[in-house]
Amino acid sequence: MPSKKENKGCGCTSIPISLILVLLGVGYWGFRHLDLVAISQFLPNNPLTNQQPTAVNNQQPTPPPLPPAPIPNAPIVNSPVASVTPTQTPTTSPQVSPLPLPPNPSPSPQTPWQKKEIRGIYLSRYQATNNASEKMIRERVRYYRAQGINTIIHGVWGNGCTMYNSEVMQQTFGYKSCPNKFQEQWLDWLIDEAHKQGMQVHAYFEKGIKLDKNSPIFDTAISKRWIVPGVDKTYPSIDHYLLDVELPEVGSFFKNILVEFVQKYPTIDAVQWDDYLGYHADLPGKVDRTTHLTTFVQQMIADMKQANPNVSFDICHHNPYWGKRYFAADWENWNVDRVFIQVYNDDNFQEELNYAENYAGVAISDQQFSRLKELVNNPKIKSILVFPASGKPEEAAASLKTFTNKSN
Repeated sequence: MPSKKENKGCGCTSIPISLILVLLGVGYWGFRHLDLVAISQFLPNNPLTNQQPTAVNNQQPTPPPLPPAPIPNAPIVNSPVASVTPTQTPTTSPQVSPLPLPPNPSPSPQTPWQKKEIRGIYLSRYQATNNASEKMIRERVRYYRAQGINTIIHGVWGNGCTMYNSEVMQQTFGYKSCPNKFQEQWLDWLIDEAHKQGMQVHAYFEKGIKLDKNSPIFDTAISKRWIVPGVDKTYPSIDHYLLDVELPEVGSFFKNILVEFVQKYPTIDAVQWDDYLGYHADLPGKVDRTTHLTTFVQQMIADMKQANPNVSFDICHHNPYWGKRYFAADWENWNVDRVFIQVYNDDNFQEELNYAENYAGVAISDQQFSRLKELVNNPKIKSILVFPASGKPEEAAASLKTFTNKSN
């Protein structure tokens, strides 16, 4: 008989296959349910030893937190509104202290006064020039801006001479300007600061073609027969004489003065002539000078526009009826850009106002501020100019602000 074989190995071949499958399944299930944290303690470089997972299946290591992104500094807005820390909801509008005005005017005015296109004040040629430094002139501009004024109408000519150095004056009369200790750049500073403040500067040709015995050109004008016969006694305290612009020499002088000015100061916003650009009806003689004056003004404006088309040519005059009748000024045919109607006389205020509603605006004196409310609240009055008859423009401007605040 064959010898008995010795058993070798584990004898697995004698275990049923079904039992083996069962044992493998139980082992796999037990391994899945072991404490992962306990096992992980034996595993090197395991992130679970430093962070407790919230889920096991498909859990990815949580990345380390990033530092917060830097917040850029917000740009400082050029705004007059100060920051306020609210404490509670106010029941009424809070009172805010007035702050410096912004450099440019508001594009959307809030009050009827601010809606006026031009809110101007006249400054005589001597009121802001004599011994005035750059600092004084710039401060003066900012002062008027703070009073709600957006246009300075400043004298640059009067009584037969310029308030700036003029080569035309030098060639014609042998000196450059009126007798005044002005700084050469005074008007440049004035225009520059006004434009920085969002304002305009209009050059005022004060007295127009009139002069008196105090004019530096009076003797020359008399000797050359440049004067229209007769004396204008509009002001009882002083005699005025009118230059005859119908004479070619006189007419050319004025045209050259105006052209020189708008070329010397190319950023000036406008020039304005008053009612003295005309012949007074009370002067002796029966000559109708209306047509000659119209021709002269038309040519002077044309020459100015050719030299500098960006400058407006304005006049401040009586209504067209009175202007033509008493000053030979048929200004409706002069081709001017803007006309401001003078209403200095309260006796016919309403009549003049009816005219002013059809033109660029109205001019009043500082003695007529009681009329401001009516003017400010009239939307047909596009602009208001103030002439300080008192000779104190700073006080007039302060009073103007008070009256306009009451009118709003």
